[in-house]
Amino acid sequence: MTNLPLLLALAAGATLASTSAAAAETCVGTPGNGAAKLVLEATTLHNAVGEVAFTVYPDDKGRFLSKGGKLARARVSAAQPHACFWLKPGYYAIAQYHDENSDHDFNRTLFLPKEGFGFSNDAPTSVGLPSFASARVALPAGGTVVRMKMRYRR
Repeated sequence: MTNLPLLLALAAGATLASTSAAAAETCVGTPGNGAAKLVLEATTLHNAVGEVAFTVYPDDKGRFLSKGGKLARARVSAAQPHACFWLKPGYYAIAQYHDENSDHDFNRTLFLPKEGFGFSNDAPTSVGLPSFASARVALPAGGTVVRMKMRYRR
């Protein structure tokens, strides 16, 4: 005699696992033509509400954090704060923020951010924004994973 509820639960779990695995492999860009896989992960989020926005900047300090300077962006659920990009091997800088209210805007008070933020290399931001050099990371031909701490200043 089979345990139908158990089989249904296992089947549902397998379907969810397949869906999650497929979603985890959805990347910005296209593999091939020498592209390498850049996987980004946000750590130390204080909750799973809203989205995390990852923004990739090219190897150009004049474009880093400037309006219109981004190369690519991905917005993902804060419950699974990771994204990937297919890019040419080289150097990049990454910024992230925890868009808790999902308004697609980095909210701040007059002087302080209201939402979490972070940068590649966990670049320091003690006074002002980090330098491009401190956030610059290499993307080798074999790909890489970049983990960034989310910081909050409330």
